[in-house]
Amino acid sequence: MASPRLFLAPVLLFAWSAGTQLRFANYYGDHMVLQKEPSCAIVWGYGTPGADITVTVSQEQNFTMKEIAEVRADFKWKVILSPMASGGPYKIEANQSYKQEVSNVTLNDVYFGDVWLCSGQSNMEMTVSQIFNARQELAEAKNYSLVRVFSAALVESDAELEELGAIDLPWSVPTAGNLGHGDFRYFSAVCWLFGRHLYSELQHPIGLIDSTWGGTPIEAWSSNRALHACGLSVDTKRNLSLDPIGGPKSPSVLWNAMIHPFVNLTLKGVIWYQGEANTIMNTDLYNCTFPALIEDWRKAFHEGSQRQTQLYFPFGFVQLCTDRRVAPDDNFPRIRWHQTADFGYAPNKKMPNTFMAVTIDLGDDHSPYGSIHPRDKQTVAYRLFLGALAVAYDKKRLVFQGPYPQTVQVDAHLGLLKVTYNEPIELRQLSEEIFEVCCSEQPVCKWTPVSIKASLYFSVFLLNIACPRTVLGLRYAWMEWPCEYMLCPLYNLQNLPAPPFITFAKNNPAWIVW
Repeated sequence: MASPRLFLAPVLLFAWSAGTQLRFANYYGDHMVLQKEPSCAIVWGYGTPGADITVTVSQEQNFTMKEIAEVRADFKWKVILSPMASGGPYKIEANQSYKQEVSNVTLNDVYFGDVWLCSGQSNMEMTVSQIFNARQELAEAKNYSLVRVFSAALVESDAELEELGAIDLPWSVPTAGNLGHGDFRYFSAVCWLFGRHLYSELQHPIGLIDSTWGGTPIEAWSSNRALHACGLSVDTKRNLSLDPIGGPKSPSVLWNAMIHPFVNLTLKGVIWYQGEANTIMNTDLYNCTFPALIEDWRKAFHEGSQRQTQLYFPFGFVQLCTDRRVAPDDNFPRIRWHQTADFGYAPNKKMPNTFMAVTIDLGDDHSPYGSIHPRDKQTVAYRLFLGALAVAYDKKRLVFQGPYPQTVQVDAHLGLLKVTYNEPIELRQLSEEIFEVCCSEQPVCKWTPVSIKASLYFSVFLLNIACPRTVLGLRYAWMEWPCEYMLCPLYNLQNLPAPPFITFAKNNPAWIVW
């Protein structure tokens, strides 16, 4: 059963304020994790305008810190806590003093650690109960009591909300019950497994925020500013889409309701799994809309947290897996390419401080949720975790992505192509079709399969009998379903698959022809 959907009209946003009492913003709660040092955590809420607010942080009756603020005319108050080392539990108490009246509210069992936001559509939304080995994964939840979880409810809005319109799961200690409420309900399996890996490696508390909605395009998660940067109109009628299935498609409605409320919160980073909806909507704008979303989210969280969330905070994403639609178009490979801003890898010049989990080898033809929803979320989360260690936690020597080609050498006389990668490769199987060459570009490229013959260290050798003297381009895994489970031809020695790529000979120094 899916979570109930809620649409909030702008006229309702501040209806509550007439009788405001002291409280924290609604996504704060007992058992939560706040961002640890070197950043400062933000605590904010609502109260009586003009009142004095004192926020104290204490542990086992021992005073730790005190911060003071005043409630503004818009009923809001906000304090920046001093940097806190990882650990807990702490009690955070807010006291309001106004005209000799005193009130207070308290958060209990609060820890300081790293806070990650997880967002996207249904593959991020899939719960732990839907994945491979679900029973064991749920049973082990109790062993990770310092990985705390929170889930936003399905809400859309035409205006930016200051706090969440509804909450599915308030901050909680993980249990088998609250990690598997039902199909596509909550809590996100990729988010949970990613956080669990981080905790096992780092040994400090991890806070996970799940804000996801299946069947939604990137436009719904993008602010008006980000859409404008890519030439998209924000005046599109609500839910106008070629695809009637899934969540809302209207511009900015999920940014407004499910992301913007968190901008005052200090984050460590974001992981993102989305793009399937854009295989049928603005596909060839994704190389603009995705980098624009990342840049805009970074700016919004940095400013909203008064510069405590880092401006270039780490942003990880999942490159799309596969679908057995066998569509006549190449929308899936195009989206995969556009997810990297057409570089083929991450981080890159347009997407600094990002990391990518390649998943073209995780196809699941027998998934009861459809092949577009593969159940191996453990491998997805682990590959994201490797990227986070390298990018977010500065483990520079860690290999976190698969091999990527550096040069293409064409022997026109023998009909051979030598593709040299940036690291040693493992050839798992020969293939007659996963590599393709462009033999003619009039009016568009005519792509023809070429066969893998051998590999040696950093290189793979291809036999090209289709057009040995007129090779204009080369691409790899440019298809909806490139290979079977864990059986793509090329991996590195760390078991990470080579990502798809497309490259052309014209004016490209990476091509050598003789």
